[in-house]
Amino acid sequence: MNNEFYFFVKKEINVTPVTDFGLFYIKFANYLKQKRNMGFFNLFGGGTSTSSIEEYLKKDAIVIDVRTPQEFFEGHVQGSKNIPLNIINSKIEEIKKMGKPIITCCRSGARSGSAASILQQHSIDTINGGPWGNVANCVK
Repeated sequence: MNNEFYFFVKKEINVTPVTDFGLFYIKFANYLKQKRNMGFFNLFGGGTSTSSIEEYLKKDAIVIDVRTPQEFFEGHVQGSKNIPLNIINSKIEEIKKMGKPIITCCRSGARSGSAASILQQHSIDTINGGPWGNVANCVK
């Protein structure tokens, strides 16, 4: 990497010097914005494919959003249930009683991946749907 500085214009007024890494970050962030509802963790397997999500929805799966109540309130999958990751262990029996497959989701796919793993350890048929927007795009 060289030590050249690039300039990035923000809001057409402020000019901020940006290093090579900063320029890469800006381009990467713009790329992610172009990809609809694509979170960082999806690039590394943090979510499930759309076809798998659709397959689970056809099996009448329940969508569990593991974000905080505040995040859930700001937007969520229609018909989903909000069970934050920090209390999911205390809800295992309640989830088992639902008797349906589960799709977990969150903001990026990281928390929902943890939740899916916890539920799978308790023999609950679960997939990580990744970012809630990905799951919302599959709900009809």
